[in-house]
Amino acid sequence: MVRHLERRGGRTWAVFCGGRHEQAQELATRGRVARKRHPSGCCWRPRVTRLVAVEKRVAGWKSRRDQGAAEVHQRLELSIYFIDSVCRGVFAGDCKKLSVRSCFPWLYMAEQQRGSLTLGFLLGSGSAPVIVPGHLAQRAKREAWAQWSLKRGVETLPESIAEFLQQSGKVELHRDAAVRQIIPTTSGWKWLYIFKPLRNCKLFSCTPLLPSALSCILPPSCQGLVQQLQDISTVTVAVASLEYEGSILPVTGFGHLVPSWEDPGLLGIVYDSVPFPQHNRQTGQTTRLTVMMGGAWFQNVFGAPQAVSADSLLARATEAVCCHLGHCVAPSWSNVALHRDCIPQYHLGHFQRVDTMRAFIKDNNLLLSLIGSAYDGVSVNDVIFSGRTAVAELLGSGV
Repeated sequence: MVRHLERRGGRTWAVFCGGRHEQAQELATRGRVARKRHPSGCCWRPRVTRLVAVEKRVAGWKSRRDQGAAEVHQRLELSIYFIDSVCRGVFAGDCKKLSVRSCFPWLYMAEQQRGSLTLGFLLGSGSAPVIVPGHLAQRAKREAWAQWSLKRGVETLPESIAEFLQQSGKVELHRDAAVRQIIPTTSGWKWLYIFKPLRNCKLFSCTPLLPSALSCILPPSCQGLVQQLQDISTVTVAVASLEYEGSILPVTGFGHLVPSWEDPGLLGIVYDSVPFPQHNRQTGQTTRLTVMMGGAWFQNVFGAPQAVSADSLLARATEAVCCHLGHCVAPSWSNVALHRDCIPQYHLGHFQRVDTMRAFIKDNNLLLSLIGSAYDGVSVNDVIFSGRTAVAELLGSGV
């Protein structure tokens, strides 16, 4: 339908194939857009009537400055449920403090590439890194997988990778062997860890909890890098896994998120039995739920993580199930896990901070790569991709 977009007189025009009126009319009907005749007689400029305020407000927004997710929320006039809840569900964080450029790069790129958020939503955010998909990825695309899991849990993935590498005979694995100190010498850098010193070896830092763990082993000459690492904060999340007898869900779906103004301590509830019934008990019907609590609000709601009890968290989780799902019977099985400092927070200026750290590493020839969830994305996919990218840079070619 749309052949291409062009900029004329400071405005974006959509050029339709053949300039046919019925095609523009069809777009207007389907997309609820207002159309305007271009002087050339063959172009129409779509404008989503529902998002008229978006175009007016973001007309001068195309800039490189970082912005909070809440600021974009206000400019987009999106429902308060959406941005706030998504930030809590993905980052367990406060949308007023999170960086839209770092947390939602697709949203930032959509505006940068298309000149407006509306066109970015309609036409996409531009090109993405080209990666040749493997056989499993091709199958997932062909079968339109929405989610995937493993029979014994996602931890099976790193366990299988470690086993494969160990059996290959090409690598030497040392578990629980943390690097103790990084020392600059006249001939390069020396790494001291629990077994033996290593010289001029590449260190891939992917500490899953605190970036400050890396800052503790850097020499005084890296004070600038140390400060940047310590500025990356994290949040604590409590997770309660609950199992109930029978089918208790009033609706079918992946789960639901809770906005901060409704209940700061409750992030959301995942209906585990719905997407993966294969993990249910083989005998008898049960319902499995995961209740997520805390995040950026943990300290205010529950107190210090080291002082909170598992019983109080369990009581809070079962109360949430009763309130939100209407099932007030005690679960037949439960498990509470407290994950301290588990999700890094990409606050305003995060992308600048990461760029500064990597520039310091490059300028000082420090054989170090920053990968993991603290820098370029918190999801499993993001973490895997950051490791892949770092190895490709080391080898000088794709992997």
